[in-house]
Amino acid sequence: MNVLVIGNGGREHAILLALKKSKKVDKLYCMKGNAGTAEIAENVNVDFMDAEAVKAFALANQQIDYYVVTPDDPLAAGIVDALESIGKRCFGPRKNAAIIESSKAFAKDLMKKYSIPTAKSATFDNYGDALEYVRAQGAPIVLKADGLALGKGVLICKTLKEAEEGLKEIMLDKTFGKAGEKVVVEECMRGLKYDPGEEVSVLAFTDGKTIVPMITACDHKRAQDGDRGLNTGGMGTFSPCPFWTDELASEVLNNIMIPTMNAMNAEGRTFKGCLYFGLMRTPDGMKVVEYNSRFGDPETQVVLPMLKTDLMEIFEAVTDERLADVDIEWESGACVCVVLASGGYPLAYRKGEEIKIGDVGDCTVIHAGTAIKDGRLVTNGGRVLNVVARGIDVEEARKKAYAAVKNIGWKGMQYRTDIGVKYREG
Repeated sequence: MNVLVIGNGGREHAILLALKKSKKVDKLYCMKGNAGTAEIAENVNVDFMDAEAVKAFALANQQIDYYVVTPDDPLAAGIVDALESIGKRCFGPRKNAAIIESSKAFAKDLMKKYSIPTAKSATFDNYGDALEYVRAQGAPIVLKADGLALGKGVLICKTLKEAEEGLKEIMLDKTFGKAGEKVVVEECMRGLKYDPGEEVSVLAFTDGKTIVPMITACDHKRAQDGDRGLNTGGMGTFSPCPFWTDELASEVLNNIMIPTMNAMNAEGRTFKGCLYFGLMRTPDGMKVVEYNSRFGDPETQVVLPMLKTDLMEIFEAVTDERLADVDIEWESGACVCVVLASGGYPLAYRKGEEIKIGDVGDCTVIHAGTAIKDGRLVTNGGRVLNVVARGIDVEEARKKAYAAVKNIGWKGMQYRTDIGVKYREG
């Protein structure tokens, strides 16, 4: 088969690397891709947010048998719907199911309606009403822009002053654009053993009938060591989660995952693709922090290297609604991903800095914001490279990853030095 993956980032490079191992795949394409994807796939310069342009490309390139749509924006815009309307086979949810990520208000209403455990919340489209509610609730409190905001639309406010300023930033200053026309105000959940909380990401394959969780991953969202600084799209991940147990896995599957799949079916929004569960372990059990309608980034970078089963086989089973027939297996051990970012990220940053990559041992360098300019590899985004290492445990994997990081550089490069350290006590 010839397969095209839609997206530009590290997640897409990681998916392409997994598909490259498939016996079912002949040639790979990437729309639009980056300097790393160009090494293993043919990059296609088409605006994947333009449904008509994507359809025109698909009609003109009948040699491509299958499309994998992974970023949140094109999923929310209905690119899967557009491709399926011309008879193309796809992996990824349709627009009416992708709303589970593109509207946090929808997701919270769904969880309330179907008794899926989550934080207490209220949704507002009026600044005055939201401000009154925030003052009544007090701090700490969490503010979430309703729409898509590149993973940065969540503010965890420790004081009432921070909450008031954050609300103004979202609803009046429009820092996150249209994503902030509505705001979800949530209680700040506490962890069972750790403060500010014990979060775990569990991605799951689902065809609307069956849901199969992948191995766990833990993300580091904050820009700086010790979970300080601004929220980012993710500065690194590790797998597996140290506090995950068979008991928690059963609790999540039965109380959260299956009910979510069934709820989407009941709403006429059957979800087929990768459904991401951002979860927190609390004194009251596991609760949903957020849903994503696609593979996480950079969670994918530590999950897919551990997959033993042919990824293309899984994709086709999801499309054909026969996921129950596939035995999905995983490698033992651990995996760590360290994100290397441009100086200034997640705020303003420079592009075009030349990247030097030396000896990285048996680590994998996954490209995110990279490009080739005048024959040189240069930075082309906030998160630039992902250094991925495997080991018998997280500690061995992180040592390998950081040894490789020392042999990579560009002007202004920044990264966290503590990826894989949290929740160590289990």
